[in-house]
Amino acid sequence: MEPSTERAVSKPLVYRKERKYALTDTDLGWVETVVRSHPSMFFRPFPARYINNIYFDTPSYGNYNDNQVGSPLRHKFRIRWYGEQFGLIEKPVLEIKIKKGCSGAKRHFSLTPILLEKGISKTDLKTVFAKSDLPLEIQESLKFLEPTLLNRYFRKYYLSANRKFRVTLDTQLRYTRISSHQNYFLRIAKNDSDVVMEMKYDVEDDQAAGRVSSGFPFRLTKNSKYVNGVDHLDLW
Repeated sequence: MEPSTERAVSKPLVYRKERKYALTDTDLGWVETVVRSHPSMFFRPFPARYINNIYFDTPSYGNYNDNQVGSPLRHKFRIRWYGEQFGLIEKPVLEIKIKKGCSGAKRHFSLTPILLEKGISKTDLKTVFAKSDLPLEIQESLKFLEPTLLNRYFRKYYLSANRKFRVTLDTQLRYTRISSHQNYFLRIAKNDSDVVMEMKYDVEDDQAAGRVSSGFPFRLTKNSKYVNGVDHLDLW
C-alpha cells in the first residue's frame, strides 16, 4: 500500500525489497491478465491513479551517476503527489528513498501546497521547503540539490491474497525537463508503449518472492524512472 504521511514525524525505517520488469512494447491488458491469473490470487486493493514526481539531484547529477554505477548506499529526493500534474498541488509530499544494498526504505514529510505553473523556479520550491515543518538535517541536504526532472505515469495496483506482495503496473510515462531557473516545460519525452511492473515485499519474504516471481513469464530487469527520464531528455 502507499504509506500515509505525517508532517516531520520520525518513524523507524522499514526496509523492503522490489523486483522490476521493464516490458517493452507490451500490451497492458495481457500483463494484467497474467497478474490476475497468478496462483497468488492478486486483486485490486484500490483504484488506479496518476503519480507525479519532481526529482532533485546535485548539479553534477551525483544521484544519477550513483545509480548507474550501482553504489551500495544511495539517497533519492523527490516531491510526489497524485492526480493533476499542474495547478495547485494541495498535498505534496517530500519523499526520500534510501537504497541500501538490495533493499530500500522511504521517509515521508508533508509539504505546504505548491502552485506548479509556468515560471516556477528553484526559489519557489525553496519557499515551500522553508514553510514546511522539515527536520534540520533534511533542510540542510536540500540546500545542495536542484530540481532536475518532472515525471508522470498512470499506476495500477495489485495485492496478493495473503497481502504480502504488491504489484504495480505503470504506463503513460512522461518525462519533462525542470531546472533551477524559470521553467516553461518545453522539453518533454513520452513513452506509451512500455509497461513498468514492480513487485514489492518485506525483506523476510524474499525467499517466497522468488517463487512468486517465477510465476511471471517476464525477465527481471534493472529500471529507474529517474535514470530513464534523464536519458530520454539527454540531461546528462
